[in-house]
Amino acid sequence: MFFKEIDYRIRLLLVIVIVLFLFIIFRVLYIQIFDYDKLSDLANDLWSRNLPLAADRGLILDRNGVILADNITTTSLVLIPNQLEDREKVSTLLSKALGVTKEEMDKHVYKNSSIERVHPEGRQLSYEVADYIESLNLAGVYLVKESKRYYPYKSLLSHAIGYVGIDNQGLSGIELEYDDVLTGTDGAIKYYSDAKGNTLDLSQVYSAPISGNNVNLTIDINIQQSLERELDNIVDMFSPDMALALVMDPNSGEILGMSSRPNYDANHYSDYSLEELSRNLPIWASYEPGSTFKIITTASAIEEGVVDLEKDTFYDSGSVIVSGARIGCWKSKGHGFQTFLQVLENSCNPGFVELGNRLGKEKLFSYLDKFGFGKKTGIDLNGEGKGIIFDLDQVGNLELATTAFGQGVSVTPIQQVTAVSAVINGGNLYTPYIVKSVTDLKNKTISEKVPQLIRRVISEDTSKKMRSALESVVARGGGRYAYIDGYRIGGKTGTAQKVENGHYLDNNYIMSFMAIVPSNNPEAVLYLAIDNPKNTALLSSYTTAPVARRILLDIIEALDIPKQKDQIEKIYQWDDKVYTELPNVIGQDVKTAKKMLFEFEIEYTGNGEKVIEQSPKAGERIAKGSTIRLLLGN
Repeated sequence: MFFKEIDYRIRLLLVIVIVLFLFIIFRVLYIQIFDYDKLSDLANDLWSRNLPLAADRGLILDRNGVILADNITTTSLVLIPNQLEDREKVSTLLSKALGVTKEEMDKHVYKNSSIERVHPEGRQLSYEVADYIESLNLAGVYLVKESKRYYPYKSLLSHAIGYVGIDNQGLSGIELEYDDVLTGTDGAIKYYSDAKGNTLDLSQVYSAPISGNNVNLTIDINIQQSLERELDNIVDMFSPDMALALVMDPNSGEILGMSSRPNYDANHYSDYSLEELSRNLPIWASYEPGSTFKIITTASAIEEGVVDLEKDTFYDSGSVIVSGARIGCWKSKGHGFQTFLQVLENSCNPGFVELGNRLGKEKLFSYLDKFGFGKKTGIDLNGEGKGIIFDLDQVGNLELATTAFGQGVSVTPIQQVTAVSAVINGGNLYTPYIVKSVTDLKNKTISEKVPQLIRRVISEDTSKKMRSALESVVARGGGRYAYIDGYRIGGKTGTAQKVENGHYLDNNYIMSFMAIVPSNNPEAVLYLAIDNPKNTALLSSYTTAPVARRILLDIIEALDIPKQKDQIEKIYQWDDKVYTELPNVIGQDVKTAKKMLFEFEIEYTGNGEKVIEQSPKAGERIAKGSTIRLLLGN
């Protein structure tokens, strides 16, 4: 019985040993087959260390491929604390090199970590500091490549492009809105070390950083530079509280130019206040539009058939009474009888009160809604405002009257440009956008935007009438200082008195100008606004229109818009340059040529009796008094 019990225990033990042996074999096989990769990675993590290599952000370019946001290579300081041979010495030398206290550097040098990035003092080091640290040849001290954002045109398009933080993360503008697109994948140099941090003699592994994708804008740098130059001139001449300019392709919603003052240099964004950095005025600012809003009222009235601009007349006595309030015209004695086209040309407020009454509040405010006022346009930039439009139940006779000529409502510049684009492009309201496409490093298109039609607001016939009416305003009305001989320019001035705490401010206006070029087949809409300009006449026709003209000339050149002969002839005033067509004097004798060119100055070159060449050429329209050069010969 005793031996049987021993035999049973031996057999039981043998079974247990066999089971354990089979379990161990199964576990080894499982680890080798199924868990190998996982455990190998864990082992690597125990022994391997990574020195980070920052990736470049993608480029931001204009529509012509000009780089607006680039990268430069800098270096940053990284420590491997366990490899430091004399920590006291390292801390002393590095604190002097970086210009920080030794106590501050001790926090990094004595930190219990495998890799310590010296932040922020050791980030984006100058070449001089980096060279000095490298010359120290300190064990455990490494300099690694780091990418730093660089804006070659400094403050150009600053609010729209935005800026990035020290870790290359987008903080505003396109840099923020498209941060996931622009951000690349960091690389690293991997090496192996023992538990004390000493480098093992194993091969290093280089993982290359991958740059982010490029963002291509709708912006034309030639137009953008024109806006920047003229806004700088405005600041110098008028010392305004703010100024802004915006250019859009009315047929697509593409933004061709956008800028404002004050602005900032994104290379040194930390030198500016958050308010200066964050306020992209063309999409954020909200204010009473003034007379540029009359474009919307006029288009709505034509579309509803309540007015014929050339046939219907209005008598302007100088003012009109609405709900006990007197609404005056800028011409205190009034314009007398005038067509409604002249009402628009003369920017006559009482005439627009009449148009508002003819439309009625339901119709007028339904068009404001259709044109997109009171809500965001949806432009692909952060920080857009939406303005303030009266609720219909709050609109009485006075609110209807003031809205009709652009007071009492608050709109943004981007809303105005988008709406006016719909007025003159055939009636189509588009979503504005500033990013045209995203491409990879090989310039392969990843995504591309196409014009997004929101709705049709007015008919092509109404749009055609408005294009002609706005050209007439520039040729015959308040926009005459924007007139460019040989080019069909449409436009409308605006002068809105500013409001503070419910009261209008004395001698404090936002002056603006809305322009289209060319008026018969628009390729660009320009909006310019100056807030509280100093040392100037309080009329937008004298303040904004001449500036707009200079920008329009640059737009014409940038878009290669050809001259046209069938523009509306300008009604000249005493201070205007008068243009006339230059006659052909080639083949004429000197005496005859002089008679034919009596309105011009003449310079002669060469010898002879006849004119064999002239400059400018015959047929061109030239300002009277200009110099004509004649080449004489036989």
